[in-house]
Formats: sequence, structure tokens, C-alpha cells
Amino acid sequence: MAERSDRAPSRWRRPFLRWLDGVEAGWAVPLLLVCFVAIWALYLAIAYAGSGLHPDTLEAWTLGRNFAWGYDKHPPLMGWVTAAWTAVFPLGDRSLQLMAIANAGLALFFVDRISRQFVTGHKRILVLLLLMLTPVYQFHAQRFNANAVLLATWPLATWCFLRAFETRGSFWAVALGCTTALAMVGKYYSVFLIASFIFAALVHPSRRAYFASTSPWISVVVGLAALSPHIYWLLTTGASTFTYAMNHANGNAVSSLSEVKNFVLGLAAAMSVSAVLWIFIAGTRLKQFPADFAAMSPGLRLLFHVAIGTIVLPILTSLVMGTDLPSLWALQGLFLPVILVVCGTRYPIERFYTVNVTVIVTGVALAAVLVAAPIHAVYRNNQGYEEGRNLYVKAASELTREWHELTGEPLGIVSGDDSLAVATSFYSLDHPRYARPFDYQYAWGQPRDAALDRGWAALCFRGQDYCSRWMAWMSSGAGHVVKREFTVQATLWGRPGLAREVVLLMVPPRAGTAPESAADDFSASRRPTE
Repeated sequence: MAERSDRAPSRWRRPFLRWLDGVEAGWAVPLLLVCFVAIWALYLAIAYAGSGLHPDTLEAWTLGRNFAWGYDKHPPLMGWVTAAWTAVFPLGDRSLQLMAIANAGLALFFVDRISRQFVTGHKRILVLLLLMLTPVYQFHAQRFNANAVLLATWPLATWCFLRAFETRGSFWAVALGCTTALAMVGKYYSVFLIASFIFAALVHPSRRAYFASTSPWISVVVGLAALSPHIYWLLTTGASTFTYAMNHANGNAVSSLSEVKNFVLGLAAAMSVSAVLWIFIAGTRLKQFPADFAAMSPGLRLLFHVAIGTIVLPILTSLVMGTDLPSLWALQGLFLPVILVVCGTRYPIERFYTVNVTVIVTGVALAAVLVAAPIHAVYRNNQGYEEGRNLYVKAASELTREWHELTGEPLGIVSGDDSLAVATSFYSLDHPRYARPFDYQYAWGQPRDAALDRGWAALCFRGQDYCSRWMAWMSSGAGHVVKREFTVQATLWGRPGLAREVVLLMVPPRAGTAPESAADDFSASRRPTE
């Protein structure tokens, strides 16, 4: 049936076939990616109407407000990207939602750069379509954080590695050094990608030629040079990001086995829909897999060993060191098995199947926008979020109003519940600087007297006991303190939703101080931590 359809396609298939004809002409893949970004940005706009941004995205924006070679909780790339984006695009929910999904689109573009080294035509499209049927490039991507930022950096670094290994030229060696450094300042988990590159190169038949050339050594020197500002920051500031990462190494043999099981099952679940579709596409030709694997090209075999390394090395590390191992840490590497499966087949894939998968991807996207997104928005308006996302804007506005009534000055510093304080920093018209979250309050206690002199505020949702206890402690030692409570209610398209009470603590600026320098004074004495 597939062959017959390709010879005499139905009328409705012909526009899709003309689009597939444009793959090698250079316009089909960009059109697919633009449509992908547009429709999923629309999904985010509808699904999260009436809600604030995810706390991770707000955290990335907060990091980027002050350029640094490192930050106290996460490596700096997500802050740099957000700062660069907001320097060009407006500051707002829709803008940062577009940033998150554009990052996913860029990731798929780099995946295609790898695919085109092994296949031509509609097989390149099929790789992208199968990845679009995973939850990685939509739902995982919308939480723009240290994990999501790797979606683009991992395929970019992998593409450069393949080119550097194949050509052994200086350009690609330098590119590999730069892109691996970029992945490392995205998240230290990228060390497993770099180790996988080394492993793949060592077991490849052409390893002698590669390591005898200058290419790998140029990559090492360039990578270390590119990382040197961040390494210097780690050495001179106590390596807090490294310490934070090592907090995940606190398990035992039993917990590690459970982590590994959940890690593997999570990755399998993420790939399940794409795997089922591939089984239907391959059909009885699946029995050719051993022969296809044995005949795999040297480039694909190199990629295969990279894929093995990115799965096996984290598992071994978890078993040896007792580290946490959530599957979401490895989702950015799922492009590797998809490329291997699709590009490793020696038999032709009929365009009939690619058109069918295109229709399925389109149908899923339209159903998400037209059905799932409105349902999600209504449900969340009524039920809310654990972190209170649909109350962020109103809580920030009410705090700003209360502060202006009390002081007549712009709000300079905000603390309190981690997510709520970061959101207030973003949504308040004053854009106050965000102080340390409660996870780190024990490390510094109260703000310095200079910060309190210039005014300071904190807010929590009622029922957050840890926050209430900290506010009570603050009230006893901060001098003149004003405590208020108010209720905020979510609304969606004019319909009232969930309501929660907010507890507000304000320390007004003391006479003779300059409120406009509050944030700088606090930053100089106590570096903000996100």
C-alpha cells in the first residue's frame, strides 16, 4: 500500500509530498521548525493564560539581571540566554514563552544538522517528526532552566564532535572546544556528554588517526580556555554551584538501584509513542536490524557509542556515588537513538509513512492548542498550582501598592517564599532585586543593616510554615516592621478562580537613606542566590 500510494498519491497527500520535495532545496526543514515554534508558542499562551511563568523561567531571568561568570546555584548559561533575549525582545510572559519554545526549535535545527550527514530527503524530516512526538521539545522545554538549556547545546556539541573527528581540521576542533564549554556552563551534567565523546573516540577504528592529529588537543585547550572564567569564578567564590550539584550525591545502594530503574523507565516512557510509530513504519523489516547494525557507517557507529555513553555513564555514576538520577536530566540526549534508528536503516522508507507521521504530529499539535490548552487553563484557574503561578501578578501588584502607600518610594529588595519572591521581582513594576531564597536563609540570616536602612519586603502564602517562622524571627530583629495580609484571587477570561491569602512583611526605609541604591547595596554585601 505504501509503495502504491507513493506512485499514485491521493490528492490530499500532494501538498505534503511537494513539501518533502523541498527538503534538499533547503526550505522544508525551516518551514517545519517555524510552524513548530509558532503552534507550541500558541499552546503555551492559551494553556497558561491567567497564570504566571514557571518559577524556573523566572529564576533564569533573575540570574541574567546581573552578568557574572557563575551564580550560586546553577551554572550561568540559562541566565545569559535570558538576558540576551530580553535585551532584544519585550519583557513579558509571551516573550519568555517564545524564548523557551524557540530554544526547542533551535535544538531540532541542530539535530537536523547531524541527520543530514547520514541521510537525505524525507528521512531527515522523519527524525524531527519522531522527536516532536516526545514530550521533550514542548512540555519539558517550556520550563526554561538548566536542563532545558541543554536541548540545543548537546546536539550542537555532538555535531561539532562528529565533524571534528571526521575532518580533524582546526575549525571544527575549535568549534568542539567552544560548544562543549557552552554545554558545561549550561549544566555540569554535560560532563557525561564530554566523557561519551572521549569514549566513542577511543573505541572507534580511526582512533589512532584522530588522537595523532592536533584536533583533539586543540579542542581541549580551547575548551579549557573558554571555561577558564567560570573555573576562576568557582575557585574564588567557594564553588557553590558545584556544592549544590553534589548535594544530589547522598543516596545508598538501594536508593541508587531505584534511581537507575526510574531513570531507564522514564526515558523509555518519553520515547514510547515514537517507538510504537517506528514499529509500524518498519513492520517486518525490523528483522533486518542486526544486519543494519553490523553494516552501520563509521560516523553512525561513532554516534552510537556517544549514545551508549550518555546512558551508561550516568547510571554507573549513580550506582557508585549514590547520586540522584531523574530521567529529565537526560532528555536532551534522546535525539541520539532516534537518529541512529532512522538513519541506520539501509532500506528505503516510503514517503507514505513520513506523510502519515506528519499528519499525526499536526493533529496532536492542533488538539493540544484547540482542546487541551483551554481545558488546562480552566482547570488551573480553579485548582491552582502548588507554587501559586496564577496568583503571581496580583500578589506582586498588591505588594507594590502597599509598599508605595507606606513609603512613597520604589521597592528595591524582595524576599520570602522562593517562587513568590522571584515572581514579584519579575511582575512588580518596580522590578525589585531578589534576595536569597529560604533554602539558603540559614547561611546569612537577616539582611545587613545597610539593606534594611533602604527598605526591604518579603511575602509568603499563608500556610507555608517555614516562611511564617522566618517572618516571625525577622520581625523580632529588624526594627520597625509593618505586617499586612491580603487575599488574591485568580481570574481567567473574566471568570474568578482559586483564592489564597498572602502574608506581607515590610521594613520601611529609614530617614536619610537613598532607596534607589537598595539593590546595589544588598548585592554588594550579600550576593543574590537563585
